[in-house]
Amino acid sequence: MATFLLPDLGEGLTEAEIVRWLVAEGDVVAVDQSIVEVETAKSLVEVPSPYAGRVETLHAAPGATVQVGRPLVTVAAVDREPVAVATYREEEQAGSGNVLIGYGTSGGAATGGRRRRPRGTVRPAAPAFPEPVARRVPLVVSPLVRNLARESGVDLRTVDGTGDGGVITRADVQRAVAVPIASGERRVPLNGFRKAVSAALSRSRAEIPEATVWVDVDATRLWQLRESAPAGPGLMAYIARFVVAGLRQYPVFNARLDTARQEIVEFDRVDLGIAVQGERGLVVPAVIGADTMTTAQLDTEIRRLTATAREGRTSPAELSAGTFTLNNYGAFRVDGSAAIINHPQVAILGLGRIIDRPWVVDGQLCVRKITQMSFVFDHRVCDGGTAAGFMRSVADAIEDPASAIARL
Repeated sequence: MATFLLPDLGEGLTEAEIVRWLVAEGDVVAVDQSIVEVETAKSLVEVPSPYAGRVETLHAAPGATVQVGRPLVTVAAVDREPVAVATYREEEQAGSGNVLIGYGTSGGAATGGRRRRPRGTVRPAAPAFPEPVARRVPLVVSPLVRNLARESGVDLRTVDGTGDGGVITRADVQRAVAVPIASGERRVPLNGFRKAVSAALSRSRAEIPEATVWVDVDATRLWQLRESAPAGPGLMAYIARFVVAGLRQYPVFNARLDTARQEIVEFDRVDLGIAVQGERGLVVPAVIGADTMTTAQLDTEIRRLTATAREGRTSPAELSAGTFTLNNYGAFRVDGSAAIINHPQVAILGLGRIIDRPWVVDGQLCVRKITQMSFVFDHRVCDGGTAAGFMRSVADAIEDPASAIARL
């Protein structure tokens, strides 16, 4: 009999919240079979078992927080490997989040949003609701949505999804609950992710004396460049390329501040964080090694990171690697934002929506594609002149992209 302790999940994480068990007491499990889904401050991951045998004890209930090094599950040895079960739960086939990379796994990353379970494993218990033959199978990607529905008593087969392709979102489940509260209020406890966000933002505002500068930018030529090649890189890929070039020119913003030693630590590599709004909230996965990529490569990587972040499948390494953050809040149809710096970074660049506005060009009034760019920086690492120089380097590249690309 062996007791499996919650492993070190990396990135300095010391605890994890049990989202749901993928096995039950009495089930037989194989080595590397995913046994529990946990939520950390960084991401949602599945933890594989290092032991084969029969599950004797599950040491924590769903919703409980377990410290690293504390008992997770006890497994007793059995005489032989379990027999494979032929079918999957249909709703599981839409995908169920991240596999814990680098711990007890022998295969590569899953592709196409579907993860292969190890052969010869016992599948999770049947869903909480009966499976009527005549009903449709709900399209659910996020395990958090399934967990919320389970806790709220919502049958996902009765919920219409409003996400892309009919995917059921957290908001869809919350609308389906619609339980009136006598006092007129509803209390929602902060989960591990929101606690981490709260702590990080509070620390940023408490420690960093930030300053903000902004500028209106004529993005007409960049817009025309993008429209001339519909199959080419998107606008964000070009802007990311210009930002990387600006950081090479002003490396003080691709840095962190070591307050203990009173030193600015500049990084040799640009790991460009891209702010993405997903079901779990705002996350900032990083394009690792963005300074080595072409515009086309940046486009591919930004699209991949955006998709995985919205599905809650970003790896902890990608979520913690950023050295600078680019935030496209124009996607929410707003023009400006005084963003909060993503601690321990020292700056964040935001881009508003691109809209038609009256603009004067060579003394003539005309209609141009205008966007507002805002830049928030840690005033301890530099003064406003340096910040303005960085801003203009990016803005000038957006206004004359052909010349900027020729210089890269």
